[in-house]
Amino acid sequence: MLMGADYYESDDIRQKLLNSGRVPIGIGARTTIQNTIVDKNARIGSDCVIVNKEGVEESNRENEGFYIRSGIVTVLRNAEIKNGTVL
Repeated sequence: MLMGADYYESDDIRQKLLNSGRVPIGIGARTTIQNTIVDKNARIGSDCVIVNKEGVEESNRENEGFYIRSGIVTVLRNAEIKNGTVL
């Protein structure tokens, strides 16, 4: 489930974020997401795999921008998941 975003980032802003090593709002290219809730204004980089591949039931990793409850990954509001992250 994707919650969307509260605001729009122009192409110029998106490019500046990418040039500085940051991730723009939304989901990057070649990213796979399954059984996941993505909260508002989340930034998920390119080439990420968010599928709970290890089958973790519970995990508090809010400082990394997500947690897992009953095996479902939740990407937190305003979180930034770096390019190439595998969960």
